Amino acid sequence: MSSVLRSTWPLLLGMLLLMVGNGMQGTLLGIRGGIEGIPTFRMSVVMSSYFGGFLLGSLFVPGIIKNVGHVRVFAALGSLISAILVLYAIEPNWIFWSLLRFLIGFCFCGVYITAESWLNEGASNESRGQALAAYMIVQLLGIVVAQALLNTGDPAGYLLFIIPSVLVSLSFTPILLSAKPGPQFETIKRMSFGELYQASPLGCVGIFVMGSVLSVVSGMSAVWGAQIGLSVAEISVFVAAAYAGGLALQYPLGWVSDRFDRRRMVFLLGAFGAAVTFLVVLLQPGTMGLVIAAALMGGVANPIYGILLAYTNDFLDPSDMASASAGLLFINGIGSIGGPLITGWLMGQIGSDGYWIYMGVMLSGLTVYAAWRMTRRRALTPDEQASYAVVTPSTTPLALEAIMDEAQSDDPAETREASET
Repeated sequence: MSSVLRSTWPLLLGMLLLMVGNGMQGTLLGIRGGIEGIPTFRMSVVMSSYFGGFLLGSLFVPGIIKNVGHVRVFAALGSLISAILVLYAIEPNWIFWSLLRFLIGFCFCGVYITAESWLNEGASNESRGQALAAYMIVQLLGIVVAQALLNTGDPAGYLLFIIPSVLVSLSFTPILLSAKPGPQFETIKRMSFGELYQASPLGCVGIFVMGSVLSVVSGMSAVWGAQIGLSVAEISVFVAAAYAGGLALQYPLGWVSDRFDRRRMVFLLGAFGAAVTFLVVLLQPGTMGLVIAAALMGGVANPIYGILLAYTNDFLDPSDMASASAGLLFINGIGSIGGPLITGWLMGQIGSDGYWIYMGVMLSGLTVYAAWRMTRRRALTPDEQASYAVVTPSTTPLALEAIMDEAQSDDPAETREASET
């Protein structure tokens, strides 16, 4: 790992700064929306717009990079991100913010794709898995650090919008100075949804559900916190706890999933996450209880997402990796767009508990479906399973394909007979 860090530290440092900027803007807008009195559903549109832009970026950015090159795309999109982060403070209007969020989602997707192509190109076959793991950890760590910076200024002012803009601008330096020409992109045709579902029904349904749940955690947590009257410090701790929980439990739960039936892991973790959400609604805990609940939710939600991707990977042929990764992330993107919108509507209808109820219902549905799937297909043995890999919901098709390929390269099994059922 030390050799990987020595060779990739400029890129990882730049991505850390980028993620701090991205992590600040999402939480800050949720808080500022409460200050400005913007209704909850309108704020859910603002938050959902990011995921719409991100999904569009995953479809079109590779073609743009192919036409004009990695460095130009990275510099152009990064500069646009920096400008947008300042523009938020000019006009606190939900329509204006939605347009900016859509655009910044598109830009961040492009920046991630470009950075991931450099990471893939610069890493050797032996070190690629470690480099990708370090990249994913840096993403989560950057969002956690971002929450601490929210306490350095007044969310009703301009400073907290300027800080992420400066950090994003600074992130260009280490990345662009160390950047090498990236690989040429080939047009990736998504595997049809029917083919994906046939390969792994639980994977498709589960990734849609977890995309929805994780977008609520990342997009609506600050809106929910502002609605119930939490302070800026309390909201920042709540959001940080959700990501810290995911960061802490990714490896342990992933390690366990490599040794047991992954469907059973999804069932148990989904049931646990649903129980946490319903206990919050029933007990109405104080701030410390809410922070613990956030850590537990993040601690199961992020690993479930990774376990579902690993489970789907268990039934894929290596030649299908590229088309499958694009299709899986499209499914995730659709779920991510819908999650904040439905949650915002629920919060407007029944109050702040709608935030927890939506996630609880979605996790409960996933739990029931996982239990049913266990009756439809035999369990794979540990030798038949590919390895679990750390992954975040903001992964692009480029990185996901590399992660899935790396996981399968560690798999000693030569066949996937169980995929026939």
